Amino acid sequence: MEPILLYGIPAGSSMGLVAAFERVGQPYRLCRVDMLAEMKNDAYASINGRQETPVLITDQGKVLTETMAIAAWLEARDTQRRISFDPRSPEADRMHQLMAFVNTGFTAAFTPLWAAYEMESAEPVLLATLRDFGRKAVTERHDRLEAMIADTDFLVGDRLTLADTTLIGVARWAEFHQAVDATSYPKLAALRGRIEADPSVRYAQAIEDGENPAGSGACLGHVPLAEVIDRFAA
Repeated sequence: MEPILLYGIPAGSSMGLVAAFERVGQPYRLCRVDMLAEMKNDAYASINGRQETPVLITDQGKVLTETMAIAAWLEARDTQRRISFDPRSPEADRMHQLMAFVNTGFTAAFTPLWAAYEMESAEPVLLATLRDFGRKAVTERHDRLEAMIADTDFLVGDRLTLADTTLIGVARWAEFHQAVDATSYPKLAALRGRIEADPSVRYAQAIEDGENPAGSGACLGHVPLAEVIDRFAA
């Protein structure tokens, strides 16, 4: 069977993994998950007990969760090195370093802002505290990322890699939460522009928006969430 990637909408971090699968070009399928309506229930928990996306149903029918684990699974199968490097190379080391930074501290910095978003009816003082703390955390992580960006077209060299796709789904959260002034991070802004212009990222964004882009032909279509749960639930 082809692997099935469960990706979240709206504005899920998993958008970057859709781009990565598309860039690799090997057959895969997608499953669309409305994170506001379809995740917080027992049925979805039978696929992922943490009730999050992304989730990968591997070509062996096994359930694999967590962005870094799914990225590693895909990297191991990227035989033409379209989104990765030789695992023993300095470029691979830097790619993994940047992926880890984005997937841990950078992503986690937004947690208070998402908490406030989901608690709109909470006490105003609590919401204000969460938003203030979150914006400070996001700013600090943006400062660090801006300093880490080298004078290259992409995070690691002159082509799109897993480091860029790990970043792009999360970086847009700054605008959603109005957390930072983008003009304060010119290197990041320029980098995002180049990543977002990549055909595989444009494809992933269109998929997330509910469109039906042509793509490379590697995606063999969507599988309904109910079918995924019925076939692969624990």
